[in-house]
Amino acid sequence: MLDRLQPKDGARRRRKRVGRGPGSGTGKNAGRGTKGQGHRSAGRETPLWFEGGQMPLVRRIPKRGFTNIHRKSIDIVNLRDLMGFGEGATVDVALLAEKGLVGGKAPVKLLGEGEAPAKLTIKVHRISGSARQKVEAAGGSVELLA
Repeated sequence: MLDRLQPKDGARRRRKRVGRGPGSGTGKNAGRGTKGQGHRSAGRETPLWFEGGQMPLVRRIPKRGFTNIHRKSIDIVNLRDLMGFGEGATVDVALLAEKGLVGGKAPVKLLGEGEAPAKLTIKVHRISGSARQKVEAAGGSVELLA
């Protein structure tokens, strides 16, 4: 019984034999177009930026600036973003991340754009001077995290 197993009709396609004469439909250039680099067996293995031998755009344009590998990223939140929290709420990094205001991994800095909600207790890593004044003027308090 196992010796009679074979795939169903149409389940397997025959290998296309290219370059076997004009009658096959894929003779002469074997489906590779016409002459040139792509016609060869090792052709078409050029980098994406290759422009046929002329100086590539990547190399024609001057380099500008640099990337500082020691840069510390900081998540920024403005006072206007805290308007959704109720009066007397305690706002910390976990709550800000839960609301989608920060990513939750980088330190958080509070900036003073907008008005401060009343009586908030804010726990962040850094705070600007204007933000601290507005929060304390509204009856809130600020606690800096390590």
